[in-house]
Amino acid sequence: MFLVTVLVSWVSFSQATFDVKEHYTKYEYMIPMRDGVKLYTAVFMPKDTLRDYPIMFRRTPYSVGPYGADRYPTLLGPSILFDKEGFIFVHQDIRGKFMSEGEYLYMRPNVPVKKSNKDVDHSSDTYDTVEWLIKNLRRHNGRVGIWGISYPGYLAALGAVDAHPAVKAVSPQAPMGDTFIGDDFHHNGAFFLAHAFSWLAGTAPGQSNRDAATGRGRRRFDYGTPDGYRFFLGLGALPNADARYFKGEVPDWNSFMQHGTYDEYWKAQNVPQHMKNIRPAMMIVAGWFDSEDPWGAINIHNAIEKKSPGASNRIVWGPWHHGGWARVDGDTLGEIRFGSKTSLWYRENVELPFFNYHLKNTGEMNLPNVWAFMTGQNEWQPYSSWPPPEAATKNLYLHPNGHLSFERPSSTAGSGYDEYTSDPMKPVPFTEEITTSMGHIFMVEDQRFASTRPDVLVYESDTLAEDVTIAGQITPHFFASTSGTDCDWIVKVIDVFPPDAPNPIPNPRRVRMGHFQMLVGSEVMRSKFRKSLENPEPMKPGEITEIEFIIPDKHHRFKKGHRIMVQIQSTRFPLIDRNPGKFLDIYRAKDSDYQKTVQRVYRSGPHSSYLKLPVVN
Repeated sequence: MFLVTVLVSWVSFSQATFDVKEHYTKYEYMIPMRDGVKLYTAVFMPKDTLRDYPIMFRRTPYSVGPYGADRYPTLLGPSILFDKEGFIFVHQDIRGKFMSEGEYLYMRPNVPVKKSNKDVDHSSDTYDTVEWLIKNLRRHNGRVGIWGISYPGYLAALGAVDAHPAVKAVSPQAPMGDTFIGDDFHHNGAFFLAHAFSWLAGTAPGQSNRDAATGRGRRRFDYGTPDGYRFFLGLGALPNADARYFKGEVPDWNSFMQHGTYDEYWKAQNVPQHMKNIRPAMMIVAGWFDSEDPWGAINIHNAIEKKSPGASNRIVWGPWHHGGWARVDGDTLGEIRFGSKTSLWYRENVELPFFNYHLKNTGEMNLPNVWAFMTGQNEWQPYSSWPPPEAATKNLYLHPNGHLSFERPSSTAGSGYDEYTSDPMKPVPFTEEITTSMGHIFMVEDQRFASTRPDVLVYESDTLAEDVTIAGQITPHFFASTSGTDCDWIVKVIDVFPPDAPNPIPNPRRVRMGHFQMLVGSEVMRSKFRKSLENPEPMKPGEITEIEFIIPDKHHRFKKGHRIMVQIQSTRFPLIDRNPGKFLDIYRAKDSDYQKTVQRVYRSGPHSSYLKLPVVN
C-alpha cells in the first residue's frame, strides 16, 4: 500500500528522455458523482490531433499533484513507454483526499446493491468518472484502461466491478485484498506494527480526514532515532501509541485498535468477494518479495477465476518488491541477483502490449495466462493456470538435531520435541538493518543473524543432490505447545547457498555469499486465530495443538548443491507486534501483561511436524 511516490525513481530518467509538457496539454476538472460530490481530476490530452486515443485512468489517495493547469508531473502512465506511445491520461484524487470533495474512508466498503444515489463506493465513482469522460472529452476512441499499484491497485480492482462498458482493460498491481487476513496491516490476525504505525503516523501524506480540500500532505513522523527496534520496544503496549503520539487524531489507527478480530468492519472491506461478472480484460501484477500486499493479488485473481468464469484473467509474478516492476530495473534485490532486468522486460513485453491490444487493437494477445519468474533459476515460465497443474504436494519433515528431510521421522526419534523461550522484552529483530520502516530488503535478507538466536529453532536439509522446484503456496503443518495461553508462530523457508557461492559484484557491503541464508518466504500465525479469525480461542498451557497456515505463493528452485532451511520463532520485531503470551485483546494490553513463554515444536510419531511444499518435477 505504501506507494506515495511510486514514480519518483523514474523522474531523472523521464526528464532526460521525454518532455511531458511538450507533448500533452493539461486540463483540470471537478467531476460530479451521482451523490453530488465532486472529485478533482487531471486530464492530459496529447497535442497530436491527427488521431483518437484511448484513456488510461488512475485513481489514488496519494495526490495527483502537482496542482495547477500549468504544472505537470514528469510521468503520466505506468511507464515512460506509455507516455511516448500516446494515450489520454486521467489522474484522480479519491473522495476526501487532497483536492477532491467528500469523506475519505479507509478501504471504503463496496455496495453490491445500490438503492439510491447515496449508495456510493469506488466502483460507482469509477463508473461515474468514466461516463463523464466519455461524454465530455474529445478525441478519444471510446476505450478506457485502468491501472494502479498498491492502494491504487485496490482501486483498479474495484473499478472492474460493475464496470462501465467503455472499460476494456484493468491492471490491479499489488492490490490490497484484505488487510486483516494477509495484506499490509495484519497477517492471520497478527498486527504489522512498524508498517501500520509509519503509514498512519504521517509517512504517507494525507492519511487522516481533512476539513477542506488541500494540495498539501502531512509531515513525516519524527521517531527521534533511526533505530526502529529501540523506538518500538520503548513504545511498550499498543495503547501507548495513541496516548503518547496520536492523541486521538489518527482515526484509522483507532479503528484498528477497536477491531481486534475479523468482524464486520474488516469483512466489509474484503475485495475478492466482489469479483463477480468481471467484463474487462484483467492482468494482475505481483511480486514474490512484496512485503505489503502479497495476499490481495493471488486471491483477487483466484476469485475472478471462480466467480467470473470465462473472464480474460491473467497474472504476472516477478522477483520484485512492492511496486518494483514500475520503479527499478528488476535485476537485483538486496544481495540477490536475478540475471536480467526483469522490470524493463515486463514493461516492454507484457504491460504495454496488454493495454495496446485491448485499447488500440494493435499487436497480438500472445501472453500466457500466467507469467511466473522462477527465482533461484532466474527465468520466466509461462503457465496455463496457477499453481501449475504439475505441482504436487511433498512433505518436508522436521527431525531431531535440527535436521530437515522429505522422509518421515521414526516414532522413536529423539525426545520428540524442540523448545525455546520467547521473551517479549528481547524479541527477535526482523532485520539487521537499522530502520524505522518496514522496507523490503528483509524479504530476501540473509537470515544468519536470526539462526544464531536461542529463541529461533533451525532445521536444515542435507546438501541437495538434485534441484527442488516449488510453485505455489507453502503450508506449515505442525504440532506445538506453549506455556502461556497465546503466542505467535513464525515460519521462514530459506535457501542456503553453497560454501563456495561467489560474492556479488560490485560488493560495497563486503557480503560473503558462502552459506548465505536467503529468505524465500515466511508467514505468521497468531495462535488464538488458528481455528477462526472471527472467534479466537486460547491455547491450553502445555497441550499439544495442531496448527496449519499458509506462506504466500512462491516459485523458486533450490538448486543442486544448496540446502533447504526452516526457521521457527515467536517474535519478529517490530515488523510484527509482540504477543503478550496471554489470551487477551492485545490492542488493550498493559505493559505488565507481557511475559516470557516456552514454546515446543513436536516432530515424531503422530505429532510429526512438516511443511507441505508444492514441488514441480
